[in-house]
Amino acid sequence: MESYQLKDLTFAYPNCEKNALEGITLDIRRGEFLLLLGPSGCGKSTLLRQLKPAIAPHGAVSGEVLFEGVPVSRLSERDQAEKIGFVMQHPDDQIVTDKVWHELAFGLESIGTDQKRMRLRIAEMASYFGMESIFYKNVAELSGGQKQLLNLASVMAMGPRVLILDEPTSQLDPIAANDFLNTVKKLNTELGMTVILSEHRLEEAMPLADRAAVMEAGRIIACDTPAMTAKRLFEMGSPMFRAMPAAARIACGLGAEGLPALTVNEGRRLISELGGSEKLLPKTKKIKREDKPCLTAEQLYFRYEKAGEDVLEGLDIELYRGELTCIVGGNGSGKSTLLSVLGGSRQHYRGRLRIGGETIKKRFNAFDKRIAVLNQDPRVLFACDTVREDLLMAAKARSGENTEGRIAETAKLMELEGLLERHPFDLSGGEQQRAAIAKVLLCEPEILMLDEPTKGMDADFKAAFGQKLIELKNRGIAILLVSHDVEFCAEYADRVGFLFRGSIVEENAPREFFCENTFYTTAANRIARDVYKNALLAGEVIKLASEDR
Repeated sequence: MESYQLKDLTFAYPNCEKNALEGITLDIRRGEFLLLLGPSGCGKSTLLRQLKPAIAPHGAVSGEVLFEGVPVSRLSERDQAEKIGFVMQHPDDQIVTDKVWHELAFGLESIGTDQKRMRLRIAEMASYFGMESIFYKNVAELSGGQKQLLNLASVMAMGPRVLILDEPTSQLDPIAANDFLNTVKKLNTELGMTVILSEHRLEEAMPLADRAAVMEAGRIIACDTPAMTAKRLFEMGSPMFRAMPAAARIACGLGAEGLPALTVNEGRRLISELGGSEKLLPKTKKIKREDKPCLTAEQLYFRYEKAGEDVLEGLDIELYRGELTCIVGGNGSGKSTLLSVLGGSRQHYRGRLRIGGETIKKRFNAFDKRIAVLNQDPRVLFACDTVREDLLMAAKARSGENTEGRIAETAKLMELEGLLERHPFDLSGGEQQRAAIAKVLLCEPEILMLDEPTKGMDADFKAAFGQKLIELKNRGIAILLVSHDVEFCAEYADRVGFLFRGSIVEENAPREFFCENTFYTTAANRIARDVYKNALLAGEVIKLASEDR
């Protein structure tokens, strides 16, 4: 029996001429793990929300959606709450209470579950998800990974038959994301749970799925096993192939026979079978710096409460004009806090911070120092009813000259031309990220600080965004980017630092930095390191292996 049957589903947002979903027909079998992928703005989130009417967006709908043979429109709110679990992209959007134990109980309380059954269900969920140690903690004290795991546990406490997840790992570090996705797969295999997952992090997600459905402009253009889908995208020349796991890109790039590899292990076997000779790529050339650092932090200390623990502890960092510095590290290591201190919204209590030769001794307005900061949640930057008005606000704040021309140029840069009249909160996660970056760039900063800028971006735009950062560097802008996107940092950074317990424990050029790591490195490096020891990118592995053939 099918969990869902979608028959010619079409949807359009109010006042939009173009349909967000166009004639989608799809059956999702009970117990299946379906992966939904596609470029940002293609309609993935819109489609997932149509599967649960209580959170479906307002607009014009035609076609039919059946849940276990019954139209979803006929499901009561209680049936939706109990039978259809939904985990959102932003962990904080779904949390409604202040304590972990209360969050686990909230849904059960809402549907009137008796106390005895509720206590057992909560105890079971806390044990299954390993939450005993944080059971009585305040939710505000949890890391992003713990919050998302709490959302999953709270949904599972309701005993759903279907679990829908909308890019749930976008704010998680690589290790936490892998753990989270493996937990979802465990629910699928051990409980027979139907899982429908929308995800950009395909390196980990593709091998877990039974089928992968690819969306483009509101339509499904491919739906098959993950390996067959990867092969079809390659044969179609689809831009979405750039998002496929490194093993698949290497296999197809080398013309390997049969279905492409998906996992690191399969990729390693492929490289081993090719019998290539060991090679080393040249070491990174040291950057010649003519200027002094535009920002220097020495032995910075910061804590949120006077009696609390230090979040930044003896941190040192220098930023230079025309350089892109990336900071990686686990959830809760202090990356976002670092940006808030360097960007002036929080004040360090010990150490020295110098910007443009001036020692900073108190909180300051980043705008006055020509610093622009993009927060982890881009929505906090939006203050107007349309994207155009938000961009106009930023353009006028810095200079009233040629505002329309600057807006048009920046909108083109961030591929926003068709979204300018939309409300920012009606955009997809990736589109919101691009709109927020556009607003930040219109402030014409000399120092640009970005917190997780690539989350929600598809592979094609991510590559374009990387080129835009190079252009900004060439204009003499110093860029500091904190990210969980290891592949992006490996390809575009000039320097990479690892933040652990409030201080940077290592900093180096990308090749020298990532090739020394086990977990914080690229999938291509894990695949090829026994032969091509310091190759970081799939393209490098393909080039070296092709030379050996």
